[in-house]
Amino acid sequence: MSASPQSSPARPRLALAGIAIESSTFTPYRSGAADFEVRRGTEEILERFPFFTDGSAQGRALRDSAEFVGVLHARALPGGQVEREVYEGWKAEIVDGLAAAHAEVPLDGFFFDIHGAMSVVGLDDAEGDLITAIRAAIGPDVVVGTAMDLHGNVSHTLFEACDLLTCYRHAPHIDAWETRERGLRDLVAAAARVRDGGARPHKALVHVPILLPGEKTSTRIEPARSLYARIPELTARDGVTDVSCWIGFAWADQPRCQAAIVAVGDGAEAVEEAALELSTALWEARHEFEFVAPTGAFDECLEQAIASDARPFWISDSGDNPGAGGADDTTYCLARLAARSEIRADEVSALMVSLVDPATADAAWEAGVGGRLAVQVGGRIDAREPGPVPLAVEVAALDESGPTGRAAALRVLDVETASADAAGAPVALEGAARTGLTVVVTGRRSQWATHGMFARLGLSMTGFDVVTVKMGYLEPDQYESAADWLLALTPGGVDQDLLRLGHSRIDRPMIPFDAEIPAPTTADVRRGGGA
Repeated sequence: MSASPQSSPARPRLALAGIAIESSTFTPYRSGAADFEVRRGTEEILERFPFFTDGSAQGRALRDSAEFVGVLHARALPGGQVEREVYEGWKAEIVDGLAAAHAEVPLDGFFFDIHGAMSVVGLDDAEGDLITAIRAAIGPDVVVGTAMDLHGNVSHTLFEACDLLTCYRHAPHIDAWETRERGLRDLVAAAARVRDGGARPHKALVHVPILLPGEKTSTRIEPARSLYARIPELTARDGVTDVSCWIGFAWADQPRCQAAIVAVGDGAEAVEEAALELSTALWEARHEFEFVAPTGAFDECLEQAIASDARPFWISDSGDNPGAGGADDTTYCLARLAARSEIRADEVSALMVSLVDPATADAAWEAGVGGRLAVQVGGRIDAREPGPVPLAVEVAALDESGPTGRAAALRVLDVETASADAAGAPVALEGAARTGLTVVVTGRRSQWATHGMFARLGLSMTGFDVVTVKMGYLEPDQYESAADWLLALTPGGVDQDLLRLGHSRIDRPMIPFDAEIPAPTTADVRRGGGA
């Protein structure tokens, strides 16, 4: 029941909380508390939103439009499934905090700040589990909104529990904060309207049984570019506030994983028509999705990179991309780079960036810049072939100023790997020649996507002939730095070849696991809101 005009505050009261991570169920890595940045309380949580701190008039207006109450927000680099006890602890803290805030002064709205592809050990729908517990604490009357990554999943449970849902419209995600700002602004308006006796927004959901990696759905290329370009026209229609297209998360084996279209607004018929129109457009393009770059096995990519005149030539080690949940330590590419004769002879300079390997990073720090030692690199988390790679290396640079923990750039030496059996032992070959290969190891899983990350170790995105990076599609700084680029279809927990991973629990039929899927109809539309 809404409060009377005499007792209603001038501004709606909104709480904020959430857990944001993208989790592969196919990687052996488990994400724990140490992987997350955790913020508690209103000021800490609001400081994470740049539009609240950049001094802009628009940001100040949004900040002043509501009374915000921050509870807890945890965010991590994509990884493996979250340890159950860690999740349950934060869930209890969020639920208890929201219940206390709602009991003190009733909340008008709640912003569910999530990624949308979190997996928790033992749960099929982690966000659905969390929002169900939150709804039990704050009740059915509070208006709930969320703003998500387009690689998230929209389960029926999540859809039913939220009044407003929106997601990014670009991949790479250049509009991440713009999306959250839009989501918050729409939530403030809806919460104020409902508090004053108005209706909740209408909403419509259509699932489309397509499950594709982001590397096939980048908005840089067709058909995703045109598909997302349709959204502004749809949202400009009378009765429609927002329309969103979730590609879904390909590297989790859960029934909720599939594409989803959601529309919200004041007009029930207009909202349903917009959702069905965009879902039909997605279905019509179902066979048109291609990789964002030319692809091949890593050996094929490396052969082409070495033969090319384009410098630097970038190769994505896409199967172990930590930005999608990969372990960040498979050595499939490293072993092949180290064995390549042109690189070994220093005729071609090559960079492998990066592998998480705290033991090797610590050994490098012990040796110091210029120190030479034998190491066993990688293969400690995801131990698939070839496992740890024995190398003799010289420490080229050290840094611990960034989010990677201890990081070391290691120049590989041209000695037989048999001399590198004792990991961490000094290499007594002062005259050993350097190869053309440099490998970066870190104390924490990380993704080297910006110029600043490279600069901390005195490296440049354009300073090598060949750069192999644990990525899928290239982020803006990488994309601009690459003279040419290939997407290597490598093994790992986020393998681009989905059929190799062994999904068994997703809904079927589903592209690409099946040749065809049915077209969406009005019978597929799930509706809600308006009351």
